[in-house]
Amino acid sequence: SNPVLEAFGNAKTVRNNNSSRFGKFVELQFDKSGKISGAAIRTYLLERSRVCQTSSPERNYHCFYFLCSAPSEDIKKYKLGDPSSFHYLNQSSCIRVDGINDAEEYLATRNAMDMVGITEEEQEAIFRVVAAVLHLGNISFAKGTEADSSVIKDAKSRFHLNTAGELLMCDCEKLENALIKREINTPEGVITTTVGPNSATVSRDGFAKQIYSRLFDWLVNRINASIGQDPSSDKLIGVLDIYGFESFKTNSFEQLCINFTNEKLQQHFNQNVFKMEQEEYTREQINWSYIEFVDNQDVLDLIEKKPGGIIALLDEACMFPKSTHETLSQKLYEKFKNHKRFAKPKLSRTAFTIQHYAGDVIYQSDHFLDKNKDYVVAEHQELLNASRCSFVSVLFPPAPEENTKSSKSSSIATRFKMQLHELMETLSSTEPHYIRCVKPNSVLKPAIFENTNVLQQLRCSGVLEAIRISCAGYPTRKLFHDFLHRFRILAPEILKEKNDEKTTCQKVLDKIGLEGYQIGRTKVFLRAGQMAELDARRTEVRNTAARGVQSQLRTHVAREQFLILRNASVCLQSFVRARLACKLHGFLRQQAAVLKIQKNIRRYFARRTYSQLCLSAITLQTGLRTMAARNEFNSRNQDKASIHIQSRWRRHRDNLSYIKLKRAALTYQCAWRGRVARRELRQLKMAARDTQALKVAKEKLEERVEELMSRLSLEKKLRTDLEKSKATEISKLQSALHDMEQRVEEAAAMKENESAKKAVEEALAQEREKISSLTSEIEGLKVLLVAEREENDVTKKAHANSQERNEELNRKVQDADEMIKQLNDIVKRLEETVREGEALLLTEKQQKEEASAALAESHLRDQAFAIKIEEAEKQITLLQENVERFEYSMADLQSSLTIEKQQHEASVVELAEAQGKIEELLREVGDADEKSTLLETTVQRLEERLTENDALSTTERQENEATKKLLNEVQGKNEELLKKLEDAGKNIVHYQDTTQRLEENVAAVEVSLKDERQQNDVIMKQLADAQVEIVELQRNLEGADKRNSLLQDSLQRLEEDGTAKDVLLLTEKQAHEATRKTLVEAQERNEELLKKIHDDDKNILQLQFTIQRLEENTATKENLLLREREQNDATTKSQIESQERSEELLKKFVDVDRKIDLLQDSIERGLEKVQQQRMLCYYLRDKRRMQ
Repeated sequence: SNPVLEAFGNAKTVRNNNSSRFGKFVELQFDKSGKISGAAIRTYLLERSRVCQTSSPERNYHCFYFLCSAPSEDIKKYKLGDPSSFHYLNQSSCIRVDGINDAEEYLATRNAMDMVGITEEEQEAIFRVVAAVLHLGNISFAKGTEADSSVIKDAKSRFHLNTAGELLMCDCEKLENALIKREINTPEGVITTTVGPNSATVSRDGFAKQIYSRLFDWLVNRINASIGQDPSSDKLIGVLDIYGFESFKTNSFEQLCINFTNEKLQQHFNQNVFKMEQEEYTREQINWSYIEFVDNQDVLDLIEKKPGGIIALLDEACMFPKSTHETLSQKLYEKFKNHKRFAKPKLSRTAFTIQHYAGDVIYQSDHFLDKNKDYVVAEHQELLNASRCSFVSVLFPPAPEENTKSSKSSSIATRFKMQLHELMETLSSTEPHYIRCVKPNSVLKPAIFENTNVLQQLRCSGVLEAIRISCAGYPTRKLFHDFLHRFRILAPEILKEKNDEKTTCQKVLDKIGLEGYQIGRTKVFLRAGQMAELDARRTEVRNTAARGVQSQLRTHVAREQFLILRNASVCLQSFVRARLACKLHGFLRQQAAVLKIQKNIRRYFARRTYSQLCLSAITLQTGLRTMAARNEFNSRNQDKASIHIQSRWRRHRDNLSYIKLKRAALTYQCAWRGRVARRELRQLKMAARDTQALKVAKEKLEERVEELMSRLSLEKKLRTDLEKSKATEISKLQSALHDMEQRVEEAAAMKENESAKKAVEEALAQEREKISSLTSEIEGLKVLLVAEREENDVTKKAHANSQERNEELNRKVQDADEMIKQLNDIVKRLEETVREGEALLLTEKQQKEEASAALAESHLRDQAFAIKIEEAEKQITLLQENVERFEYSMADLQSSLTIEKQQHEASVVELAEAQGKIEELLREVGDADEKSTLLETTVQRLEERLTENDALSTTERQENEATKKLLNEVQGKNEELLKKLEDAGKNIVHYQDTTQRLEENVAAVEVSLKDERQQNDVIMKQLADAQVEIVELQRNLEGADKRNSLLQDSLQRLEEDGTAKDVLLLTEKQAHEATRKTLVEAQERNEELLKKIHDDDKNILQLQFTIQRLEENTATKENLLLREREQNDATTKSQIESQERSEELLKKFVDVDRKIDLLQDSIERGLEKVQQQRMLCYYLRDKRRMQ
């Protein structure tokens, strides 16, 4: 019966591939003698909604899929097809399950029906009803012409309607009317009304569910009838196999009934295990502590209590035709809003949550009303009762009017509650034993154990709670009589004493040494594990006694068997030995005769075989020799023919390979040239965009250079005025000295008054101190003048270099404009690159001459630097000689110091501006370098295509290396000049150290002067670094000029050069006029500043504060200079990286040239091999002709 019930009552769910969707209670009935007298099966709550509704990845009941996989004869008979073509089966994406063969299961179900006793006619009728249910699901409805009416949708639905009618053996028109029409009984008569498509669909699904549920009930009854029941039996063993606790994403009416059943069973488990056990403890009057456990009576009251439970409210809602699932949910919310086990989820109007013993479950009440209604439509009942098939008519017998009325008022929930109540009564009348089924994993695979999942199942099923209580209590209990009957063997001496059963049990347990047990009024209560310990000791005592008895018995039996065996063996040995001796004598005689016969026969056969071998060897030798000669002759002929064929084939093959290589080389060259041309076009477009930015930068640089020139001219004028003022002051000081000497002579002549002498001496001492202080300050001023002169020279050089750079940049910008215009025509004129290469060589020679001229200019500059250094040393010596003559010029020189400080500040500002301009020049030079590199790549790619210019490029590289060496030598000379400048600075510091005899009043002035000197030294070093960077930039510019000149010579076909140059000249003239105006304004400003300087001689104290501020400004400027140096270092690194990249590109081009050479060599070798093969072929032909 099990395969039949599984086929019609089991289905695949999310957690189990063969889940039973009904509850089953199997009774095994026994008579008074203890033999099985009958059996019965009772089922509970088949999940009827699964017939019409399935969700992925679940399946419908197995029987539908088994029938669709039946043999072809049955499929044709029932007009079935693929399961995915039926509405009741294709709602889920799961059609087939791994491990289940539907065709084999169909045959197994048929065999099980035969075993149960279901006849062939009944089997045919059963599967006909199942097929009819599938066809009913494919009937669709459309809206009719009248209001609230429906009709069959299309021909396909009509076909399924007719097929269902044929299978159920009823009238198809009546079936259609039963689905789309309703009859209402009124006092006036019967009224027939139509229903809409939705109501017709609901009627169709209810009809299918009713048919399937009646079929399942018939199968259960038939199985019970075939098994046979014993109504007079009082003893039974019942096995309850019912669904477990369920909690899915969407839980409906079925899950509520299932969980309600599990709540009931859990309560029964609690009562049986916990309550009854504790009652027994109290009844036996043993010492124990009360054990608390969770009681779920409040959940059961919430579901089944009358009149306010969920089931009662559901039945009440089913009685009203206008009630919906929303009104039902609102009633539940209002009724149980304060119940601790009931909750309303957020953002939902139809769901509610119940706190079960196994956890919280959210139920959706959308289909509760439809699933709870259990009455049969009268039209459906009459239709199937009138079926021509007796099986179908038996499923729907005519019901009396009382049953029809009661069926309308009844519901599935109340009927299920009544069945569950009966089940609990039967369970309460028996002694239950519980088996908890635990699912090891959720993957449905063997050998996988999920700890958390299993622990949760054990906790939800109450197993952990039962274990806790059993460990805390006494799980094993025995009556005194039973205990003594079983364990009296452990203490036989105690039984001889005449005591009651309780005291003897106490003595037996004390002798054994158990602890923790309890002795009640009629029973012995043992802790967990103590019963096993007693059984182990009992078996040990019985085993020792059994071993003693067995040993004595075995010795006696073994002795008797030994004596019998010994006598028999002696007789047998004597007889066997005599028989063996006779056989050995006959065997030896036979062996001697056989040896003689074998000797003679072997001699005869050996002679005959030898003569045959000789004859066959001779014949074989002759045949083999002839065959070898023939094969050799044939092989020679074949070798000649194959050599001839091979020579022709190799010539043909090499010719084809040569043609393919030639075509491939041409196609590769064309593709590569096109790719290179496209890259050049992109780069030229980018260069055309960047030239406008270079023009704007050039104009800015020209304006800045003119401003610097104007400032230099102002500084020159100011210094000439200062020198003139110093000359007049020196003449005044000389006259003052002369007057002082005359006064001293007059004072010496007048030696009359000692007091006058003392006054004169004090005055002379004071004047001498003043003179010493003035000399020291004059020496400091001399050093400052020298430093400022050097700074002016450096600034002049910087301005000259910047002017030259501006001119060069102007040229480069013009050249870049011209090149951008010319490069647009490069792609069209790639064929003329050979002629332009010669022009490039001429331009390189010119560039070398320019480089040599630049080197000569650098030598001249170095010589000028050396001359200026010598002049500075001479000036220092002259200033040392003039220090002694100027003693009274302190006041006047202080005013000049303030003027020089202001000039120094202006020069520092100008230096900062010059450095900013230098940075901008560096950036522009970097941009120009990038553009020049792009242009170089284009030119190099054009040059690589011309293999004839390789030798010229090597000579150019050697000359460039020579120019680099010369530039390195120039850098060395510049470093030597810088060292000389540093030595001169050291001499100046030495001279300054000799003049450190100032008074305390002039200490602050000396500190400020020292700080300014240090700042000047730092500025000088920065200028030297800037010069080195300028030299490097000049080199880069020279390289860029060379490249640009190469490009100019290679692209001399522009026609718009004159117009562009005229426009640039006009812009430059306008810029020069603007700079002249700015110079005139600057001169006027300088005159005003000179006037202000004469007025500000009195504000020396204020200037000291300004000196401090200047020191802070110089510190900030030093930081700026450091940052600029870092930026310059970064630019140099980027230039080095660009050079390395260019070198790598050159290496790659060289490798490409090598590969081309290798290919050419391979082609030449192939041609040589072809020629050799041709020569061989000719040679072979000649040989054949000679033969």
